[in-house]
Amino acid sequence: MRTGNEPVTARSPLRLRFWLSVWGLLWAAAGTAAFAAAGQPAWAAACGAFLLLVSVDMAMIVRHIHQGPHYQPGRDVPPYEPPHR
Repeated sequence: MRTGNEPVTARSPLRLRFWLSVWGLLWAAAGTAAFAAAGQPAWAAACGAFLLLVSVDMAMIVRHIHQGPHYQPGRDVPPYEPPHR
């Protein structure tokens, strides 16, 4: 049920995003190394750009996690106000 205040009380699954970024970081680093070793500079550059993008995203995620409940409320904080009937 929508209450109209979802953007204010929305939660972001930061820990899930962090682990997906770790996964992407590992694959991008492996792809960069593999394509560089295979002599494919264009693909290595594309994977390197993706590696940079994932690194920036991971830094933002870690920053938001360290900022605490403002960005990552605990389980005791309800996701929205209950509807008043």
